[in-house]
Amino acid sequence: MGMLQEFKEFAVKGNAMDLAVGVIIGAAFGKIVDSVVGDLIMPLVSMVVGKLDFSNLFLVLGNNPENLTALADLKKAGIPVFAYGSFITILLNFIILAFIIFMMVKQMNRLRKADQEEAPAPAETPEEVQLLREIRDSLKK
Repeated sequence: MGMLQEFKEFAVKGNAMDLAVGVIIGAAFGKIVDSVVGDLIMPLVSMVVGKLDFSNLFLVLGNNPENLTALADLKKAGIPVFAYGSFITILLNFIILAFIIFMMVKQMNRLRKADQEEAPAPAETPEEVQLLREIRDSLKK
């Protein structure tokens, strides 16, 4: 079996295709969560806390001879900065994403449990069939 054939079998297996679909949907879902955090949650947080934008929270670690104050300008000038605001935003994205996934898994488990409870119990074997099985088993001895 050639390497090309092995690769073809691997690539079309259900697991590889499921993984590819999961990665693509995950990337799109990540963009949605970024938008929810950046466009919906952060404005509410800044309204409560007071015009706070986490992405502009940073500490200048190097020399800043031009007294630049914008994070983008500092990075462009090559001045090292400790951008903890970006980390807070990414952490908030992760917490929201993890919570959404948790809720989805919880809902799926609830639906599975409901499906299992609705599954009919196996029908009881009729008495004649049991009697025939006993006769068959006694003849085997």
